[in-house]
Amino acid sequence: MADRVSDVRPPLVLIVDDHEWSTRSLESILAPSGYAVMRAYTWAKGLERARAERPDLVVIDANLPDGDGLELCRTLRDDPQFRRTPLLVTAADHPSRQERLEAMRAGAWDFIAHPFDPEEMLLRLGAYVRAKLDTDRLRDDCLVDEETGLYNQHGLERRARELGSQAFRSHGALACVVFAPMLDDGDEGGSLEQVVTHLAKTFRSFGRVSDAIGRLGKTEFAVLAPATNGDGARQLAERLGRAVRESLTAADIPVPEFELRAGIDAVPNVREAPLGALDLLGHAATALRRKSNGEWISEFETAGTVNN
Repeated sequence: MADRVSDVRPPLVLIVDDHEWSTRSLESILAPSGYAVMRAYTWAKGLERARAERPDLVVIDANLPDGDGLELCRTLRDDPQFRRTPLLVTAADHPSRQERLEAMRAGAWDFIAHPFDPEEMLLRLGAYVRAKLDTDRLRDDCLVDEETGLYNQHGLERRARELGSQAFRSHGALACVVFAPMLDDGDEGGSLEQVVTHLAKTFRSFGRVSDAIGRLGKTEFAVLAPATNGDGARQLAERLGRAVRESLTAADIPVPEFELRAGIDAVPNVREAPLGALDLLGHAATALRRKSNGEWISEFETAGTVNN
């Protein structure tokens, strides 16, 4: 009997294998049981498709024409976006104990030999995919970004509503500052990850207890500051910017040079403002993307924006 793992959408399985017969065999088991299947026949194409499509499970042949299947497994496991993705290694011969151990060290959840037992394969894959989807749901419900330990976007939006409500009741001020690093070389790999890690650590260490600090996007961080007007927002941006620059010399890992940019918006009295806390987030993010004109801090310039 087919072991269907999702009633919402078909789980996506990527098969990386250049053997047509084994790929078709596995697809004939998975497709009738509610899985969507896509193929890649080489190491390079498998990595490209995995990063583009974000599959729920990846099945990798141990011997690919352009590389070692275990090395592809290791590469995917080292990528943060695949930390929860089940990776299975397959081979034509029954793997030895040493081969199984090497696969596990590479990050594989299992090592399966051809030919497959259809019922056993479905039970195995069903259990793995359910575990992955359950973890995804928990992550989506969580308010914290697991990579930085700060609020994620969902958490920031919730805190924005809470802080906005508090400021409305007390006729208080509220400000938002959005930061982002600009790397000279436009590196989207390890250098950018090091910068993001450094920024997160600095904001955790030097942020005020009263503020809500979170990750707004891949490289953007937002600070929601209650009881803070326009002048206070600029002072907050300058203080955190100074902390970021001074902490570079004491960083645990080498951090590439980068330019820090910031966008700010604030209202002196939320009750009298024609906008809410979420609007402040959007305004500060918009100001961040404006042409800087030599200034690293940009204010949102529209009626009802940064005020003293």
